[in-house]
Amino acid sequence: MIYRHGQSLLGFGCMRFPRKGNGFNMEEVEKEIAYAHKMGVNYFDTAYIYPGSEEALGTVLQKLGIRSEVKIATKLPHYMMKDPAEMEKRFQEQLKRLKTDYVDNFLMHMLPDTTTWNVLLERGVLDWVEEKKESGQIRNVGFSYHGSSVAFIELLHAYDWDFCQIQYNYMDENAQAGRNGLNEAAKLDIPVIIMEPLRGGKLANLPPDASKILKEAQPGWSDAEWSFRWLFDQQAVTTVLSGMNSMEMLSENIRIASEADAGSLTGDDRSALERAKQIIEKSIKVPCTGCSYCMPCPAGIDIPGCFRCLNASAIDGYANAFREYFMCTALKKKPAYASLCKECGACEKHCPQHIPIRQELKKVKRKFDNPVFHIGRFFTRLIGMR
Repeated sequence: MIYRHGQSLLGFGCMRFPRKGNGFNMEEVEKEIAYAHKMGVNYFDTAYIYPGSEEALGTVLQKLGIRSEVKIATKLPHYMMKDPAEMEKRFQEQLKRLKTDYVDNFLMHMLPDTTTWNVLLERGVLDWVEEKKESGQIRNVGFSYHGSSVAFIELLHAYDWDFCQIQYNYMDENAQAGRNGLNEAAKLDIPVIIMEPLRGGKLANLPPDASKILKEAQPGWSDAEWSFRWLFDQQAVTTVLSGMNSMEMLSENIRIASEADAGSLTGDDRSALERAKQIIEKSIKVPCTGCSYCMPCPAGIDIPGCFRCLNASAIDGYANAFREYFMCTALKKKPAYASLCKECGACEKHCPQHIPIRQELKKVKRKFDNPVFHIGRFFTRLIGMR
């Protein structure tokens, strides 16, 4: 196993443990965690809002007696609380579930921008976090992120973070935090944890023409292996999370993470991947590169984010795209959804791709700004104002 910043290159994403009936198959969960640990995986990622995940992870680590040999990462649902007393209550509940008295990596879950971070500061999160670090109950503080590279870089400089977590894969190279965000984190020596390396599994099952190109280039590599090798090839990537729910998948990913260090991809490999990407990108609806030249929007809309989600609906499916759209536009302190468009046209004057932004935002509105979206936004804001 290759290690960076003391962490295994492959991390175990604990949201998708093997299931049995209405719960987890704990026998299989134990087998997988035991094997992962034996083979050098030392990073396990969970969250307060992953049903049953913290409890399952804590139970197995305690049974195997390996708590001190691994790193647990879990997340604070800051959007569900208003003051340190609530943070403390949730955190103590997490420690109880995890059957531990400390957390190695503690994240602000889905932190969208500096505005939200400033609200958290006003609510006393900084004093609470620093007290937890001083007591040793929290070893490292970071945040998980979905949004543009501009907002991500602002967040990187807003606090002395110990690490961060982003969605990143070869199809999101210029979207979300993207390569620009990854490189900025590297400049600041901030370890970067990668989520969604396979885009929810979509990059493990490519269109036939794209898959054919990759298999001709490297006959022994699966579609999924290309995704992992592309990430492992970048030294700025610290740990890549994978929600492994079978021994076959776990064994395969461990093999790759033991072979594919930074700089292992050849020029021919990269060329083949670029040709495959061109085929995948044919389904993209809006040619937005995420440059953010159209920003800031006078109405507050996250224009690159809206277009990223519209494109994702064609590649990743509506449910995944809607979830991301909700997180990136409704969970922000200041709403950023497409319906806010006043059609002023200021954005179109600066778009290097000459995209008819106002017209495309109407498509986003029709796609996502439905009653479910607005009901969810209402209740989210209601919880946040408590």
